[in-house]
Amino acid sequence: MTQQQGKGQWASNFGFLMAAIGSAVGLGNLWGFPYKMGISGGFAFLILYLILVVLVGYVICLGELSLGRNSGKGVVGAYEALSKKYAFIGWFGWISPLLILGFYCMLGGYCLKYAIANIGDLFGAGFGVGSTDSGEFFGTFSTDMVQSSVYTIIFVALTIFIVRGGVSSGIEKFTKVAMPALFVCLLIVIARSVTMPGAAAGLEFMFKPNWDVFQGAGFINVLAAAGGQMFFSLSLGMGITVTYGSYMTKDASLERSALIIPLADTIIAIMAGLAIMPAVFASGLDPKGGPGLLFVTLQTVFSAMGGIGPIFGFIFYGLVFIAAITSSIALLEAVSSTVMDKRAEKGKPIDRKLVVTIMGIIVGLEGVFVALDGLGGNGFPQIFGQSTWLDSFDLVSEGILMPLGACYMAIILPTELVDKEVTLNGNKFRTQKFFDFCIKFAAPLLMVLVLLGQIDTFFKMGIFS
Repeated sequence: MTQQQGKGQWASNFGFLMAAIGSAVGLGNLWGFPYKMGISGGFAFLILYLILVVLVGYVICLGELSLGRNSGKGVVGAYEALSKKYAFIGWFGWISPLLILGFYCMLGGYCLKYAIANIGDLFGAGFGVGSTDSGEFFGTFSTDMVQSSVYTIIFVALTIFIVRGGVSSGIEKFTKVAMPALFVCLLIVIARSVTMPGAAAGLEFMFKPNWDVFQGAGFINVLAAAGGQMFFSLSLGMGITVTYGSYMTKDASLERSALIIPLADTIIAIMAGLAIMPAVFASGLDPKGGPGLLFVTLQTVFSAMGGIGPIFGFIFYGLVFIAAITSSIALLEAVSSTVMDKRAEKGKPIDRKLVVTIMGIIVGLEGVFVALDGLGGNGFPQIFGQSTWLDSFDLVSEGILMPLGACYMAIILPTELVDKEVTLNGNKFRTQKFFDFCIKFAAPLLMVLVLLGQIDTFFKMGIFS
């Protein structure tokens, strides 16, 4: 039995695509995309995001899938297979999901709390939002260290349970049901959002050209926001795509997969914007609601809908929960895969369940650590000059390690390796010239600009002012 077979393999290409799309479609789409669009000028953000997906997202996705399948290993082993001197890039891709899981599981717990709260409203129970102001409800919950920690732990436990089941019996089996369900739920919420009186203003905000936000240093700031969102949303530079690629069969089309994953993820992100922005404008609320847009602003919208509000609230937060957990299982798998590789290299049994459980416990402790901060509301000392521990974890992972690791990959990845993997079994590499140009020129340049913009945004250094 090979090391790859010992860890698992996809049972079908559809199952792989659902899992890969599920890893990409998560809180980055349903939480990050709408609020970053809101604070970054709407249409201007959307245009830069789409350009980055085409010139960077596709080629990095294809490169990581090729690297994973060629090596049959997780992110660290995949880079070590190229050369031991490139191991540090793999460790960048291993640390990133580990840090992301800390705040991701906390936010996943928030989604679970809000889904349950809307059920409470539906039946008039005391655990619902009721007549409480949504901002007050959110503030009370987020700063309740016991309650937020408990929901975080529940979310982590569910993630561990699914990943312990393995690649085909756990991850693939779950996402083949969860992803179609998420799509249907999102359509239901969109149908309600775009038909609300005043929703047209939200559609105009998303799709009517407005370049005012590009004035001064605005362009690089929006580019940085769009770039960070693209890496986070497409799961690039965080080991997931490499890991999932390592479980692909040799007859699967890498080029088609690398096209479908960013396309599906982008469609879901735009759909998330359609579910949220029209409702926000229809309710006279601020699209610049920041991270609270998902919980404070939208809960205000659902509470204002009357009797049907809790139904739509439950459907919406339920689908966000599904999106969150399909990504969290991918993050935990990426982290665990490398540990399984290292055990195999030392001649130890892979023991998936043991590795996943131990890494899950570490993630759980990390998530509780972030939850205790209460999004900066509990008065704890902050790190890296940020206002919340969530922002600090995000700074290191999304802001620095992911674009830096992906930039290094674009520079050192042998294009002949990609050519070899894409053209296996007589497949044609139809986008080869486009890929070669982007991986050599467009992607590194844009990723450097995104990295500098992210650092400038986080530390307010005024590099571009």
